[in-house]
This record gives sequence, C-alpha cells and structure tokens, in this order.
Amino acid sequence: MYRYYATLYANSTNWREQMTWEYLGYIASVFLVISLMMSNVIKLRWFNLTGCVCFTIYGVMIEAWPVALTNGLLALVNIYHLYKLHRVQ
Repeated sequence: MYRYYATLYANSTNWREQMTWEYLGYIASVFLVISLMMSNVIKLRWFNLTGCVCFTIYGVMIEAWPVALTNGLLALVNIYHLYKLHRVQ
C-alpha cells in the first residue's frame, strides 16, 4: 500500500490523473445506487445505463478490462430494455 502512494506522489501529474478517474468511478457508483432506489422501471434503466457508461469509461481509462467489458455489456442490456419499454408505450 505504501509503495502505491509513494509512486503516485512521486509523479504529481500521474496522481492528479489517477484521482480524476477515481472520481468518475465514484460518480458511476452513485448512479448505480440511485438506480436501485427507483420504483419506476424506466428511471431505473436510465440511471443504471448512465452508471454503466461511466464505469465503462472508467474501466477503459484505468485499463481494468473486466470492469469495462462487464459494464459495457450491461449498458447494452439497459439499452435493449429501454427500447422494449419505449415500444410498449
């Protein structure tokens, strides 16, 4: 753990960049938590889609490919269900 923070502080530009992507991860988490509190399915899907897109970008930028791939697929699932809900209405 110490080595991780020592490396980050050694190069302040890298540290700032790392923190920027961390904030995107936190924002994505907030969207996902909010989506789970929705009683309206359409709102749930939109908030969840936003969180998944943010997590996909976050995963790509920090090169966490399982995070990017999983959330990219979940974003497609949300788009599919939003399309189905839109057709029914």
